[in-house]
Amino acid sequence: MSKPSSSKGASKPPATKKPKLESSDDEDSSASLVTDSSGFLANIHLKRKKCADNILEFKFNKKRCRLLSKSMELGDCGGGILYWMSREQRVQDNWALLYAQRLALKMKLPLHICFCLVPTFLGATIRQFGFMLKGLEEVETECQKLKIEFHLLKGESQICVPDLITKLKLDAVVADFSPLRVPLSWIDKVKESIPKNVPFCQIDAHNIVPVWVASDKQEVGARTIRKKINDKLDEFLTEFPPVIVHPHPAKTKAKSVDWKAADAYLEVDRTVGEVDWITPGTKSGLQELFNFCQRRLKMYAEKRNDPNLAALSNLSPWLHFGQISAQRCILEVKGYKTKHAKSVDAYMEETIIRRELSDNFCFYNTNYDNLKGAANWAQETLEVHKKDKRPALLSAQQLEEGKTHDDLWNASQIQLTRTGKMHGFLRMYWAKKILEWTETPEEALRIAIYLNDRYSLDGRDPSGYVGCMWSICGIHDMGWKQRDVFGKIRYMNYKGCQRKFDVVAFVHRFGARAYPIKGVKYD
Repeated sequence: MSKPSSSKGASKPPATKKPKLESSDDEDSSASLVTDSSGFLANIHLKRKKCADNILEFKFNKKRCRLLSKSMELGDCGGGILYWMSREQRVQDNWALLYAQRLALKMKLPLHICFCLVPTFLGATIRQFGFMLKGLEEVETECQKLKIEFHLLKGESQICVPDLITKLKLDAVVADFSPLRVPLSWIDKVKESIPKNVPFCQIDAHNIVPVWVASDKQEVGARTIRKKINDKLDEFLTEFPPVIVHPHPAKTKAKSVDWKAADAYLEVDRTVGEVDWITPGTKSGLQELFNFCQRRLKMYAEKRNDPNLAALSNLSPWLHFGQISAQRCILEVKGYKTKHAKSVDAYMEETIIRRELSDNFCFYNTNYDNLKGAANWAQETLEVHKKDKRPALLSAQQLEEGKTHDDLWNASQIQLTRTGKMHGFLRMYWAKKILEWTETPEEALRIAIYLNDRYSLDGRDPSGYVGCMWSICGIHDMGWKQRDVFGKIRYMNYKGCQRKFDVVAFVHRFGARAYPIKGVKYD
């Protein structure tokens, strides 16, 4: 195994040459060639093949990789290479799996994938687990076609992964990257549990520019990270080569997964049901990307803050579970630059800069979900105004049930609980009102994170934590005019929403109403 980056401050091997993209001579080629979803998917497949026949014929950028073990040399056990899948739940467009296949092809070894299923995870309900399992079922089917062994393991990774390594006599392990505490603890525990002679590395296949390459510190905001990321896009925003049918079969085959048994293994709340407006899996995610490009992208720049209009991508659930790649989304959206330049630029800002800023915050700030993670000015202003009289004091139950004096807030909460999604603009208003209506900023943040993680398909995500922290604690923002309760934290109100969109129409859409609360005036 050649030596990749081994610390947060990534090493600097020679820059890779960017493969020529299909749209490099005509940025509008995707838009002009494809008019149906099947053609869209076929065109993506063609782009991968045009990029390279396989990962061995592609110059893989080793800056994507962090070596976690002291051992660098592959062993001679001969059992194969293991890709431990967690955050990136897809086969194609996955740099971690591609790197694992690169090692396996180079050493002529079998290729295995494992996923460790735990019965509970940070309050996730069947809404999130069901979406994930159906996506993983698609992963298994694709792996079978590609002669890659997919193992669904039940239990903690620090037990399951070392056991599989020993059982199959595996030669190296490639893992996904997540900046969050629990997944990072999984990595640390597995690192201590696997044989010392087995190389162990981690690939950031979630961000276009790996988080440790984009910056070596917590960034103040989008304005400080934007140039750092944009300066590196030519190096990292490349087409993907395909994951191919693996030519080196495994002696020990993976057992076919009993998906009903996997569902029965879960110990989760099933009262928050799965939603039917969205279909899990990579194929459906890419079809939704096509729908966005064809129907909604043209409105994205001007209309994305209007919750009454279908102008958003709706891709966050698939992106959260890694069922589609953000890099693939950008590659395809860029093809519409000539037709919808402002919208393409706006989408790239949100999907690259803002999204990767969230990973940066969570990676370099272990207090990404509590007030200690806020800037000093924000902590101070919230403390000064902690005892200010609130215009309303509402219970967690009133908030969860959407029974407040604010019909717009209630409609937003109903959208979240009913659909597993809340419009991005309303997420800001929603969280800021929780600050205004609860006794302390600590309680507000706790409730906002709880509700988001319980009901949203993309809960427990860096972007979700950062969204709550921005709204309540002012991270990635600046101080504003002092006011009660908020101090210098940016304020949003009902009248401001009325100026931006038709509030009555949105409230009517979800059948919401205001509930009278004694002593409380309407905003």
